[in-house]
Amino acid sequence: MRNLALLQEPKQRKLLFNAGLSWLFDAMDVGLVSFIVAALAVEWSLGAEQIGLLTAINSVGMAVGAAVAGSLADRYGRRDVLVLTLLIFSVASGLSALVTSFAVLCILRFIAGFGLGGELPVASTLVSESVPAKERGRAVVLLESFWAVGWIVAALVAYFIIPDYGWRIAFLISAVPALFALYLRKAIPDSPAFENQTIKKIPFTARMASVWSIKHRRSTIMLWVLWFTVVFSYYGMFLWLPTVMVLKGFTLVKSFQYVLIITLAQLPGYFTAAYFIEKLGRKFVLVTYLLMTAVSAIWFGLATTEGMLIAAGACLSFFNLGAWGGMYAYTPELYPTQVRSTGVGFAASFGRVGGIIGPYLVGILVARGSSLTYIFVVFFVAIVIGALAVLFLGKETKGIDPDAAAERT
Repeated sequence: MRNLALLQEPKQRKLLFNAGLSWLFDAMDVGLVSFIVAALAVEWSLGAEQIGLLTAINSVGMAVGAAVAGSLADRYGRRDVLVLTLLIFSVASGLSALVTSFAVLCILRFIAGFGLGGELPVASTLVSESVPAKERGRAVVLLESFWAVGWIVAALVAYFIIPDYGWRIAFLISAVPALFALYLRKAIPDSPAFENQTIKKIPFTARMASVWSIKHRRSTIMLWVLWFTVVFSYYGMFLWLPTVMVLKGFTLVKSFQYVLIITLAQLPGYFTAAYFIEKLGRKFVLVTYLLMTAVSAIWFGLATTEGMLIAAGACLSFFNLGAWGGMYAYTPELYPTQVRSTGVGFAASFGRVGGIIGPYLVGILVARGSSLTYIFVVFFVAIVIGALAVLFLGKETKGIDPDAAAERT
């Protein structure tokens, strides 16, 4: 990848690649769940509300995990918490292959979600703190691009494995990252910013007070709105995507094939965002990509032909995941090192509340017979609110050292 080569130090590239692999495994697990629930709906005769409940429980775990891991990472270091969360979600996902009841599956998905939600903000903070300011935004967006690769792997596993070998094999495959976590413990260092802190680490209550202090309050409000609306719309739309394709009349295998095609559009979305974020700034990328996501959501909801569905879905993937990359790059830059992971973790945690509501709301609306057009209008409105929050409350952080900025205020 040309963008990856722009990182100057070999150790920075190694860190990005290793953290990216952990991100890939996260995405693979989340992606596999979206395909597995479509298969389970047939095999276990699950209703729309049960599907929504299962995906929502996964997001409850992610919300708790993001808050807890973010706080622990400011106390004990980014790397160790990253490894711990990776182990938690891998083991829980592997055990999911053995379940025989819906209730036990829900419990294991909560535990897996805890690990997933904890790993993502910690990994982005680790990478953000480990590269120079001029490459920071691009590096974090490239980290996010591994999410697209993970979804592509999930789509391939779903297309080639689930129809012939069943969903349990897919869950077993998602246990592989446990071995990677053991390697990761020795392969990467903690961030220089965390290790070189000269100020004594502050307790949790003081960190939360700082996140909501006058100098950070505007940014915190903006981030919480942004994260809520983006996660609400993403999980509401993409976890339901294979099932939506079935609802539009396609077979399970055909829906998996179309979702794989749509997922491929995520990669150029990330790469263009990685280019523009250092050229035009964080706010430009976020606002532009979010507004285009909103337009794509309406288009997808109105699509009636196969060609329109694929084109609208590809645009949805392109712009939505590009915005995700921008959001992960932007969030750590708004807090100093002492409270950074706590600030990122709680913003991500509040966003996961949207991830709980989004898929469950879709389940309720589908069960009540609401049209897909109406459902995607809801996501359109949410995404526009997120874009307006960044436009009016956000500040540009391109090339700014958060610690130096904090000292000046």
